[in-house]
Amino acid sequence: MSDNVININGTEHKIDSMTDSQKYIIRQIKELTAQEDKLSFQLDPIRVAKNAYTNALMKSLEDKDEFKTKEEPTKKVSE
Repeated sequence: MSDNVININGTEHKIDSMTDSQKYIIRQIKELTAQEDKLSFQLDPIRVAKNAYTNALMKSLEDKDEFKTKEEPTKKVSE
C-alpha cells in the first residue's frame, strides 16, 4: 500500500481523490496517532515507577504484619 492509498474497513481509498475535508481528517488522525504513541512512550516509565512504589508499600505492610506476629505478647502491669 502506498502513501496515496488508505485502507478503511477493508476498502482501499485513493487519498488524491478525496475532498480537502477528508484529507484534513486523515492528517488529523495521523497527528493524533503520533501524539498518542508519544504519550504512551512517556507513560511507560511512570507506570513502572507507580508499580514499584505500590510493591514497596505492599512489602512494607507485609513486613510490619510479620513483625507483629513475631512479637511477644505484652505483659499487663499490675497496680
